[in-house]
Amino acid sequence: MPTVAATAVRLAESSGTGPTLDVPMQVWAITLGAIVLLFTIDLVISGRNPHAVGFKEAAAWSVFYISVAIVFGLVFGAWAGSPYGAEYFAGYIVEKTLSIDNLFVFVIIMTAFVVPAEHRHKLLTLGIALALVLRAIFIAIGATLLAYFSFMFLVFGAILIVTGIKLYQHRDQDPDIEDNALVRATKRRIPVTEDYREGHFFVREDGVRKATPLFIAFVAIASTDILFALDSIPAVYGVTDEPFIVFAANAFALLGLRALFFLVDGLLDRLIYLSSGLAFILVFIGVKLTLHWAHGIWPQVPEISIGLSLAVIVVVLTVTTVASIVAVRRDPSKRAHAGSFTDNVSTDEPRDHPTPS
Repeated sequence: MPTVAATAVRLAESSGTGPTLDVPMQVWAITLGAIVLLFTIDLVISGRNPHAVGFKEAAAWSVFYISVAIVFGLVFGAWAGSPYGAEYFAGYIVEKTLSIDNLFVFVIIMTAFVVPAEHRHKLLTLGIALALVLRAIFIAIGATLLAYFSFMFLVFGAILIVTGIKLYQHRDQDPDIEDNALVRATKRRIPVTEDYREGHFFVREDGVRKATPLFIAFVAIASTDILFALDSIPAVYGVTDEPFIVFAANAFALLGLRALFFLVDGLLDRLIYLSSGLAFILVFIGVKLTLHWAHGIWPQVPEISIGLSLAVIVVVLTVTTVASIVAVRRDPSKRAHAGSFTDNVSTDEPRDHPTPS
């Protein structure tokens, strides 16, 4: 990853329109090493003692990962300068919001496949690790495209605006797991057992290699990882065009999701305006990218500053959360939905999420 990132940075600098932050290779290596170490610890802990994660454990890990992200941002800001520090925190908040919506879809998948509580942490960790790998790849691709083609800012902006509008239109729906092409294709090609077989992905039965429902659930999660990676990269490039900041914001936003899942499982249903707020943020960042592209052609076109971007994102999330809490208190029967990019059948009835003890 450092080699790819460094290449992208050199390409951007040579074009005269790309990143200006010079991040030494050793800083890339240290950051990447720390992230890999944290993920490895998470994998070892989840694999060594499979169990249903309780509230106290989930809260402790969530506080730890958020603290790590904040400390990194403060250290990075002190080293690179406060403007870059602000870009990191704006990117982190955007990616954390998108990741929470990603978690919402994970909840739906876990519920649809009735994944036992003791196996959910393993599935989550692998899904989050895959998301990080995919986003690292897309970050490098995005940096190179922006370095060579300035009109990609307009393309990314259009993608986010269309995505935000579609998400708002289908904000009261959930993605249809049975309509997942990758899941259907996997089931057609590989026989599947009826039970989870102690958390294995594959087992051999009567001489035939079969997949377990846990593997099919992982395929569903992997497909959503691809979709969210495609959305998250243009979104974070809307607040910074520095590949290092884009990668760090994504990585630290993803690191705490396994614990956050168990902390908010059941509470996500209460954030009934999350999809609406996220849709607004995507459209806002899409407009910001479009104005940035236009400013490069017509300097008189104003740009949206990083300070204003950070303020808008924080205000939208605050209003979304408070409004959701107030609305649910008035009508406890209301339930949130992850939102969909296609016209699926709306599921207005409450979902019955299994919550770990």
